[in-house]
Amino acid sequence: MMLSALRMRVLGVNSTDYSSSIPSIGELNTEGDRVLVARGGQGGSYHSEFLPSKGQTRQIRLDLKLIADLGLVGFPNAGKSSLLTALSHAKPQIASYAFTTLRPEIGKVMYEDHKQISVADLPGLIEGAHMNRGMGHQFLKHVERTRQLLFVVDVCGFQLASKTPFRSAFEAVQLLIKELELYKEDLPCKPAVLVVNKMDLPDAEDKLTELQEQLLNPHEFSHLLPDDMVPKNNMVFRHVVPISAATGFGIAHLKTCIRQSLDKDASMATESLHCDRLQALRGAVPAKNTLTWGPTASV
Repeated sequence: MMLSALRMRVLGVNSTDYSSSIPSIGELNTEGDRVLVARGGQGGSYHSEFLPSKGQTRQIRLDLKLIADLGLVGFPNAGKSSLLTALSHAKPQIASYAFTTLRPEIGKVMYEDHKQISVADLPGLIEGAHMNRGMGHQFLKHVERTRQLLFVVDVCGFQLASKTPFRSAFEAVQLLIKELELYKEDLPCKPAVLVVNKMDLPDAEDKLTELQEQLLNPHEFSHLLPDDMVPKNNMVFRHVVPISAATGFGIAHLKTCIRQSLDKDASMATESLHCDRLQALRGAVPAKNTLTWGPTASV
């Protein structure tokens, strides 16, 4: 398996209890990295009649750390699968009921210069996902394995079931941020783009204007949520893009915003690498002796 394009985490698996916490043996991040998984037995010798001793037997799991450039994050029925279909040639299952996506579906966004960007349609989250409600941990772990996040919300709001509270688009955004924050505090620090879907619905323009005002001053509207569901830190989205995955409205602009966001990170990473290499070169080259003119200062 070529590791130049893969980043993997090697996990020791307890064969008797898969539900227990699994310790990490190590990570393979670059080509040439090695992890000792099991020790081999000793070779045969005169005293063992040249029979080798048995080595260790171990069951492991390889966990792919990076599955896509972008991960679609949203509540069920926000239109994530429809968006992936509009952006790429992927054909995820699409239906009018919740939880049609149970495992990540990867699609490729193609550009005219032949650049390809991978997008993962992640299973929908529900409130309490950080406490493993609705297989929350299994779904949230996929969020860690993407470079950037693509939040997808319904401009008209969301209600999972008749017994659950209705959430406006602004509340949905805040709750998604909070779920990520409670699962792992640094997740909301990932670069993110907000996609406001279903702009073909009635009154969508008015609701979009309201959402944009709320995002500019989220503290003023924090009273709309329970105190324990208000994010500690506000998330600043690089772009807020209104679209309709059903009609195709805004998809071309979204593709441009996605490219700009990823190119920005790539440029920053390249600049940082150049600075590190320059610092290393400066440290490796000894300082030259400088000539001084005139009498030497007395000590």
